[in-house]
Amino acid sequence: MSDPQVKQQNTGAYYGQAVASFVVAISATAVGIFYIEASGWVRAFMAISVLYLTTSCFTLAKVIRDKQEAGQIVSRVDQARLEKMLAEHDPFTKL
Repeated sequence: MSDPQVKQQNTGAYYGQAVASFVVAISATAVGIFYIEASGWVRAFMAISVLYLTTSCFTLAKVIRDKQEAGQIVSRVDQARLEKMLAEHDPFTKL
């Protein structure tokens, strides 16, 4: 009666690619900041900006994931309630 939901899992290769991409991006940015022709204050500002942007991205991704998971849980609870009501309903009884 109900459609089983398929739980999506990321593959190891996808996880590895995501980690490698992050490491390459943060390393390239660090090298760029190190070799830029600017004063120490400008380099420090850029480094702090990159760190702040990185932590903000992680926080945003977590918030979006948590909101999506909460929506799925509410949807599953509503689905279970509806299935229970339909299973208990007898159309031949008088109201």
